Amino acid sequence: MITQTNRNEIRRRIHTRIREKMSGTTERPRLNVFRSLNHIYAQVIDDQKGETIVSASSLASKLKTGGNVASAKEIGKAVAEAAVAKGIKRVVFDRGGYLYHGRVKALADAAREAGLEF
Repeated sequence: MITQTNRNEIRRRIHTRIREKMSGTTERPRLNVFRSLNHIYAQVIDDQKGETIVSASSLASKLKTGGNVASAKEIGKAVAEAAVAKGIKRVVFDRGGYLYHGRVKALADAAREAGLEF
């Protein structure tokens, strides 16, 4: 019997495979991206302590929509500025199983421009 898998299940499998090889440390935390249809979320996570250091989202920043490249750039800039304010310069980028394209790439480029290294 052929089972039907949806796109999100495939993305989660890819993300699990990525996470087996990567983790955020205290010196170099993980910048994680989650993208929904209407919003985009970014977190800087220390996996050794199991805590979120900095987070930013289009939902929390009261943007009209997070489903476009312009808002992804704003969120990337916001999360990078907050991380730099907490003394974090270097991170590991976790694309969350998404293709490095469109909103995910825009967020990453904006974070780099705002001072994060990855």
